[in-house]
Amino acid sequence: MKRLAVIVASAGGAGFFPIAPGTVGSAVGVVIYWLTRAWPASWQIALVVGVTLVGTWAAHEAARYFAREDPGQVVIDEVAGQLLTLLLTGVGWKGTVLGFLVFRALDIVKPWPARRFEDFPGGVGIMADDLMVAVYGNLLLLGVIWLMPGVW
Repeated sequence: MKRLAVIVASAGGAGFFPIAPGTVGSAVGVVIYWLTRAWPASWQIALVVGVTLVGTWAAHEAARYFAREDPGQVVIDEVAGQLLTLLLTGVGWKGTVLGFLVFRALDIVKPWPARRFEDFPGGVGIMADDLMVAVYGNLLLLGVIWLMPGVW
């Protein structure tokens, strides 16, 4: 079970990338978005919920395996966050790039209260901060789409 948790938590090994594993994890989220962006809204929501629930378990187990609170190899939080940022936007490639950049910037800055969510225990803390910044990212992306329709 630990091996499965590490595989899931590292997004199939993306978290072991030697440079910027979080960015690579976000890129995995982008690929999943492109594979599923034509799905009905309810399926897209179910995907984000499923990745979040399974990811929380996997992140918790992987943190115990690596004996660290938030190991760098755990990038399932970036996958879930990227998916939530792009959720129900229907953006094409330009909007996807914008959503990717917005999520990565917010994940680095972690505006209030996202940084405080890191204090939650185990996998919940690993996932919660990225999901909070993803909510901000999704709202910003939807705002840009509203202000500049047809561009994204």
